[in-house]
Amino acid sequence: MAAKPGSGAGEWARHWQYAELPDLDLLRARYVRHTFPRHSHEGYVFGTISRGVEDVGLPGGTVHAGPGTVVMINPEVPHTARAGVPEGWVYATLYPSAQVINDIAADTTSLRGTVGFSETSVVDPYAARLIGEVHRAAEEGNALAADTVLRVMVTRLLSRYGSALPAPAPRSAGARDAARARAVLEGRMAAPPTLEALAAELGTSPFALLRAFKKHYGMPPHAWLTDARVRAARRMLDAGTAPAQAAAEVGFTDQPHLNRHFTRIVGVPPGAYQRERARTYKTGPELPT
Repeated sequence: MAAKPGSGAGEWARHWQYAELPDLDLLRARYVRHTFPRHSHEGYVFGTISRGVEDVGLPGGTVHAGPGTVVMINPEVPHTARAGVPEGWVYATLYPSAQVINDIAADTTSLRGTVGFSETSVVDPYAARLIGEVHRAAEEGNALAADTVLRVMVTRLLSRYGSALPAPAPRSAGARDAARARAVLEGRMAAPPTLEALAAELGTSPFALLRAFKKHYGMPPHAWLTDARVRAARRMLDAGTAPAQAAAEVGFTDQPHLNRHFTRIVGVPPGAYQRERARTYKTGPELPT
């Protein structure tokens, strides 16, 4: 049964994984007052709106996505999302891993290396329909159709809007400090240092580190850490860890603290997320439309 985020009347969401396509997450939802804070994903995002408007905040500006639009976000690109109209938005989103997309690119296109999308929002009703068909096939337990339509959809988007991502430029001193700070925060997630202590450890100043981190990761260290904690909690929930234990191990004060940030970033509460991940096929009634 769909989880209700509880941030607005009429909101519902299902965030799940189809066992036959383990490197793909699916989210179908209606949000009205729910807002996604700045965060990023390890893999790609392909979303399409069936009703309403979603405002997606990206480094290049805000995308106003309505019906027939496909939003494409590359890995690790920070973004936000909120309703663009009072009635909110209804959408279906696919979150394939980087490996899935790059394998499809190698099999069906001439693109090589790490691929990405130069466009963040395109009006492509056919691709939008394919995203919905992947959801329907997965919900019906039709693995052959889900896998086939996913590949057709990704190939279409890659052939029209894809390109090989440029090789990373040599790291400046600021970039090296940002990367070192990220490694420290990853290693001390449950008990991170203050910005001042972190800067002193790296031999720089707090404001220099803050500027460098925001430049290279699109958000300040504390926001990045919250996102990283939620990612870590997701992996633990996938492995069967209880939400309260996951909260403690990744550094949240308690389970309500995890619940608040997890729901804001993932779109569903951790308990609902974990229950859906435990399923191997669709059960329960149809989601609203």
